[in-house]
Amino acid sequence: MYRTHTCGQLNLSDAGKTVTLSGWVQVVRDKGFMIYIDLRDRYGITQLILDEKLSSPELLTAARSLGREFVIQATGLVVERESKNDKIPTGEIEVQVSVLDILNAAKTPPFTVVEDTDGGDDLRMKYRYLDLRRAPLQRNLIFRSNLALETRKYLADKGFIEVETPNLIKSTPEGARDFVVPSRMNEGQFYALPQSPQTFKQILMVAGYDRYFQIVKCFRDEDLRADRQPEFTQIDCEMSFVHQEDILSTFEGLTKHLFKTTLNIDLQDFPRMQYDEAMRLYGSDKPDIRFGMEFVEMTEMVQGKGFPVFDNAEAVIGICAKGAASYTRKQLDELTEWLRRPQIGATGLVYMRVEADGNCKSSVDKFYDANELNAWKEAFAAEPGDLVLVLCGGLEKTRKQLGELRLEMGSRLGLRDPKVFAPLWVLDFPLLEWDEEAERFFAMHHPFTSPKKEQIGEMLNGNHETMKNLRADAYDLVLNGVEIGGGSIRIHDRELQSKNFKLLGFTPEQAEEQFGFLLGAFEYGAPPHGGIAFGFDRLCAVMSGYNSIRDFIAFPKNNQGRDMMIDAPSAIDSEQLKELSLQIKPGDK
Repeated sequence: MYRTHTCGQLNLSDAGKTVTLSGWVQVVRDKGFMIYIDLRDRYGITQLILDEKLSSPELLTAARSLGREFVIQATGLVVERESKNDKIPTGEIEVQVSVLDILNAAKTPPFTVVEDTDGGDDLRMKYRYLDLRRAPLQRNLIFRSNLALETRKYLADKGFIEVETPNLIKSTPEGARDFVVPSRMNEGQFYALPQSPQTFKQILMVAGYDRYFQIVKCFRDEDLRADRQPEFTQIDCEMSFVHQEDILSTFEGLTKHLFKTTLNIDLQDFPRMQYDEAMRLYGSDKPDIRFGMEFVEMTEMVQGKGFPVFDNAEAVIGICAKGAASYTRKQLDELTEWLRRPQIGATGLVYMRVEADGNCKSSVDKFYDANELNAWKEAFAAEPGDLVLVLCGGLEKTRKQLGELRLEMGSRLGLRDPKVFAPLWVLDFPLLEWDEEAERFFAMHHPFTSPKKEQIGEMLNGNHETMKNLRADAYDLVLNGVEIGGGSIRIHDRELQSKNFKLLGFTPEQAEEQFGFLLGAFEYGAPPHGGIAFGFDRLCAVMSGYNSIRDFIAFPKNNQGRDMMIDAPSAIDSEQLKELSLQIKPGDK
């Protein structure tokens, strides 16, 4: 028996027992007459002690030979500690070692395996097996596991069945780039790894499996950010014979269940907001509603006063940062430079302070008198000590830039507490987006999203301008400014689906080649259906107050899409290339 207990299990009630523990050496403290060893496994840390008066020379020599991350087994008596440690569950006891075995020695690790390590990102990813020994990563993966278990419990209780869909599928042109896999047995042909199980889950609805879910790996060959990985996990769900309200109710329930069972947090009913309202008030379709700072449109109020920057703008919009009038000129200049970065692209910033006496001072006093600035103050409901920040330009661009500024000010003013959760449904998205350069429509969500029921006739028979006004029967679940889930009611009629493919630039032949199986299935009695998919990694991160999903994935890729530990992607043997008909001929590029 390697162990009778784990390193996080013993407490004062175990005093007097002889126990055996196994684990990794976190640290050895040699005091000469006394040696202390912190022994760690994934359950916690237990302090071992060897007393020069009680331990044999051989035992002391063995203890002094230990290094960090040695794997050892120790047997001894549980005793009460004189100097207790209230920071760990085992802090009231220690184990007086009588037998010590080194199960495996270890090289000195390249970084310390402790809570706050000294290892950089790339180094820790290269030695991921060491990084995963650290308590924060262990907590994250345990949390992820619990979240998955609770998801399955909730959905199973609601009558959902879990069905696995293929990982080798057909490449489709919509969405992000596919990862492709060459077929050895079908020369010159390729599989693709799924960006989602979308068409398969719709096929399952046609097949009569009216409540499906899957916690599933998906793959997208796209540029990476903190909340993106080339392979990620979704909670993927679909339901038949449902309206939008049925889906919102079911998955609001799932979200509440996950918060209650994993964080012991009771969420209130989720507010709902239309897409147009979210863009108008927050400049984002995933607004963070933990704080206010809603947009105020000022265009008519400020134009015609001789300030050419405002006079020539399509839109002038501002926000009120409560209590920020104390910002110095240096801070405001720094904020202006932050806005001018290429990622934001603003050309400048206009501001107005409301002084303690209620008077207003602005960076454009030369163009606006006291009465006009007071009108600004009233429009923003600004009070003494508040700071009004204003941007201008094209409507969509200005809203996006101001949305970024709002989030930045929310962070600087401490309004985005990761322990506060504000979920929100965003509804009624545009169905299609017109691209001037490509001269065609693109799907706002995906090609299988249904228009609102009352607009189906317009979609089938309307003109080009009508299509721009179509609204999708779609919904996103937003949490603290992060989209954690999205879905829609699907098209389940062949004629309507064919019309949507045509609007998206597919010829009938292309639609048949890419999605003929789905169109054909619709001819055999497809029920009304809809669904949703949660970004599982992202949900784990937001619920735990993290910005990066990488900390909730056991073996993530870096920002270049590389696995630093196994050094992938990598070249493959020329014989493999030849088998796959992919060999590069001399002179080929």
